[in-house]
Order: sequence, then structure tokens, then C-alpha cells
Amino acid sequence: LAMKACRLFGILGLVAALSVSSFAGTGVKIVEAARKQIGVTVKYDPAYVGIKYPGGDVPREKGVCTDVVVRALRDALDKDLQKLVHEDMKANFTKYPKIWDLKRPDKNIDHRRVPNLMKFFARKQISLDVAELMDPAKFQPGDLVTCTVPPHLPHIMVISDRKSADGTPLVIHNIGGGTREQDRLGDFKLTGHYRWRD
Repeated sequence: LAMKACRLFGILGLVAALSVSSFAGTGVKIVEAARKQIGVTVKYDPAYVGIKYPGGDVPREKGVCTDVVVRALRDALDKDLQKLVHEDMKANFTKYPKIWDLKRPDKNIDHRRVPNLMKFFARKQISLDVAELMDPAKFQPGDLVTCTVPPHLPHIMVISDRKSADGTPLVIHNIGGGTREQDRLGDFKLTGHYRWRD
């Protein structure tokens, strides 16, 4: 019986290790895809634009914070947030924020709005404990973090695999002036922490 228990714990440990390794690999891919946007996306432009569906995007030289995430997941993992969010909103429209007085989903913009991504991530069950948000050790490369830029602008950032001198992870985001990698994780009130799982 003891031998069987040891084998069982051994197998469970191996599964857990492989799971963590898989998440780490996914996170690094997200970081690399986000970092490749630096120097390419050089403008912050929140204008509403009609785009193709699925796989639509505004011109890569411009965009907003959500576009960094959308492009990173699409380039790194072939995951199309435009399509994923739109399909979920079509099936569950009443569960999404009503901030913009929409009567139906809009495939041009829904995935480019932080509150919608937060709701989608929560529904996908990739939310992590918000109470641990100020502990740098809880972040992994490729994690997605939301915050509020004063006075009330929702914002989203990708956690980098690089850290500041004090050990705080850098973030890759577009908060103005294009996609950049910066030491700004502690600048704003954090509102959400997510880790993509395939």
C-alpha cells in the first residue's frame, strides 16, 4: 500500500511539474510575441475602426493596450481573441459589461475593451488571486494584469520575463506612444491577474 501511495504521489508530482512547465512555455511565447511589437506599434490610437472577422486588426503601427494582448496571443499561440470574445458574447451577451449601451456584440471593438477581456478571462477560468497582486513572486512571464489608470481608465499589461533592480517584473504594454517594456507594474491600482491556459 505504501509503495502504491508513493507511486501515486510520484505521478501526481510529475503531472504538476509538466503542467507548470507547460504554463511557463506558454508565458514565454506570449512575452516574446509582445516584445516583437516594440518599435512596430509606435502610436496609441483608440479610434473605432471596422476590421475583418475573424483575424482582424487595426494597422500594426498603432493601437491600444488590448491590441498588445490580442496580437501576442494570436502570434504566439494562434488564439484569436476577436473570435473567442465575439462568440462568447453572442452566446452570453447579458453577462458582459453594459458600459457602452450596446444592444448586441460588435466584432470590431468588443475584444479591444479591457472590461470585456476581464469578463472573458474570468469566464474562461484563468483568473488568479487578486489579493496576491502586490507580491512580485506571484507573477510569471506572460501573465496578463489589469489595472486602473487614474482617474478611471482600464488598462491591461503583459508581465515580462525581465525585472527591475528591485526584482519587480517589467510590463509590456501600450499606455501611450506605442508598445514599450517598462517598470510600471506598481504605478497603478491592479484589478486583475490572469494566466492563459490552453
